[in-house]
Amino acid sequence: MKNDINVNLFAQQIQQINWRLAELYKGATIAPPKPQPELLPVAFKELGIASETLQVALEELRQQNEELAAAREALETERHRYQELFELAPQGYLVTDAEGTIREANRAAAKLLNVSPEFLVGKPLVIFIPQEERRIFRNELTRLHEQQRVYEWTLRLQPRKGEIFDAGITVATSHNGDGKAVTLRWLIRDITERKRVEKALEKNNYDLKQDRPVQAYSKGEIIPLDPQNLWLVCRGLVKLSTMSDNCEEVLVGLVGPSMPFGSCLTALSTYQAIAVSEVQIVSISVSEIAASPHLAQTLLPKINLRLRQTESLLAISGQRRLQDRLQNLLLLLKQEVGEPVAQGTRLSVRLTHQDLANACCVTRVTITRLLGKLQQEGKISFDSKYHIILKEGSI
Repeated sequence: MKNDINVNLFAQQIQQINWRLAELYKGATIAPPKPQPELLPVAFKELGIASETLQVALEELRQQNEELAAAREALETERHRYQELFELAPQGYLVTDAEGTIREANRAAAKLLNVSPEFLVGKPLVIFIPQEERRIFRNELTRLHEQQRVYEWTLRLQPRKGEIFDAGITVATSHNGDGKAVTLRWLIRDITERKRVEKALEKNNYDLKQDRPVQAYSKGEIIPLDPQNLWLVCRGLVKLSTMSDNCEEVLVGLVGPSMPFGSCLTALSTYQAIAVSEVQIVSISVSEIAASPHLAQTLLPKINLRLRQTESLLAISGQRRLQDRLQNLLLLLKQEVGEPVAQGTRLSVRLTHQDLANACCVTRVTITRLLGKLQQEGKISFDSKYHIILKEGSI
């Protein structure tokens, strides 16, 4: 606004000069002075050139003023955008001076510390450290002044009127031209749950399904897949499939209890998960797995089982004889979802003829015929709910 006022005032002054110049020129033309009339045209010409020069300067000033205004508006828009990103970030962010006094705080940080953002400003961060650990914190704070890289460590924080929690801290130090620390930028994460999981895993008694919300899906429902999360089956069976070039469904996995699945475990562009029975599953985030080596180590054997199963299905689909494909598929199902009964081994999940056909890469009619033949030979039977029962030693 100040630049606008200066330019406008300059423009008014030039207009007044032009007006006065025009009046003088008009008066001199009507009644030229007698002493030295030959000097007047030269003087007026020079004044006219000066006026034109001023006009050019004015236009340049106006253009520069417009460019400055546009740049100022762009900077203001960018500042608002970054301020919104700062405020709405899911993790806690603080900006402090070199002594640890809070200058800025976003909503997530305020929630972690249980203090409104406006009331955090001006408070030393050390007051949120348990009394017995403040000396260690101050020593670490002094070390930060010399850090030229991002620094990470774990400490405990005590929110106002809240429980102490474990926090993962990432700090970046900003220095001035003299190399002196000026500001510290803090990223704060509550890692209490991660710590609890790691301790439980170290004792080998951690249940991956414990303390996680269970989601249920009915038979035939499509289970949504998220690349940022892994599903773990608690109960039931999930069918994983893709589509062939001729738009036929291809079975690529059967996921039972304690087995994981998700789009993050495949490179297939078309990938679908369908509940074959009543299913209960829990979600584990990929970021949690990446942050916890113990959790990744616990999941690895379960993922390995999935890999072996997929390779078995691939080997079955590659066999030439249809009878061999079906019999080997039934043996695989016996291993995956079989349960002993008086007549032999019962498949705990009822798979449709179409499901079996997709796994064997044949038509449903062919599977129906082959199952009928196996039933006639006494190798399989069906219970009252049409679950397949495999006779011991028959297949």
